[in-house]
Amino acid sequence: MLWNKDCRASLGPDPSKTRPHTARSAAKFANAKLRAAVSIPHSGFAGKKVRFGVFTADFAAGELRKNGVRIRLQEQPFQVLAFLLERPGEVVTREELRQKLWPADTFVDFDHSLNTAVNKLREALGDSASSPCYVETLARRGYRFLAPLEREEANPAAVESAKPAPVAGVAAAVATLHRDLEVPLPNRGLVRGLFGLIQIMYLSFYLAALFRLAEIDRLMSGLLPRGAAVAVFAAVLITAGVGIPLRCYLLSAVAFDHQRLGEKFQCIFPGILALDQLWAVAPFLLADKIGFGAAFAAAAALLYVPFSERTLVRMAYPFAGVAK
Repeated sequence: MLWNKDCRASLGPDPSKTRPHTARSAAKFANAKLRAAVSIPHSGFAGKKVRFGVFTADFAAGELRKNGVRIRLQEQPFQVLAFLLERPGEVVTREELRQKLWPADTFVDFDHSLNTAVNKLREALGDSASSPCYVETLARRGYRFLAPLEREEANPAAVESAKPAPVAGVAAAVATLHRDLEVPLPNRGLVRGLFGLIQIMYLSFYLAALFRLAEIDRLMSGLLPRGAAVAVFAAVLITAGVGIPLRCYLLSAVAFDHQRLGEKFQCIFPGILALDQLWAVAPFLLADKIGFGAAFAAAAALLYVPFSERTLVRMAYPFAGVAK
């Protein structure tokens, strides 16, 4: 029998067929239903959805839906539907259903229990035994599912939601990581303060050098040839003259929390790098007072300072300061 696409979407239930006729049969049916629920057979559609007509059977959730709306269907009728959907268009005998739904040691009125389950399934589908759209009864043989099927994978969002939630502490730690540097988000006030202190340090270098130009000239003349001494003197004068307004700009920008500081800093970073690398040799001007070893250590630390400045800017202004 071919499935008629003009089948009615819903039919009224037949109460006389959906309830046990006596208290004894009702008790038998409940007991059998309990045992069947404990031993649920495996479905070949596990984790998938099957669509037929306006209905969708979700085997991962064990639900039947009509136009997306969940329909109340008990476990046993749903299992009958599952076995029929596994073999669409084929006859599933009553004996096969009995073996799958009821263990061999179950003592129950099998015929009545199966009829009740099929009637409940038809009630949920709005189907009829006399003019079936979905479940056809073949006398003394079994049942056949008539409607064409469309198979689809279960919703990935539903599968994802079934995964265990991350530990709260781990989730919080991930949420507070810097998006670019992958480090815990620092206090912006502290970061900006450190950046400001670096600018003040360089300002102190420049001012100290300018106030001691005569001493620097005398020191360089004693160590280097006249031409080299003049070149060093000019380099100190020029770089200090450029560095003072630069440091004042950076210091005021971080003090007033200029939101585009990261972008501006990225643009001028090559010049800052060159300037800071030149001034990294400044400690050697004091080598006669602090010793060569201390001057060397200070110079090595100053070589890293421009890169630490860039990192501090990226921490405080994460939406800028990243090379594009």
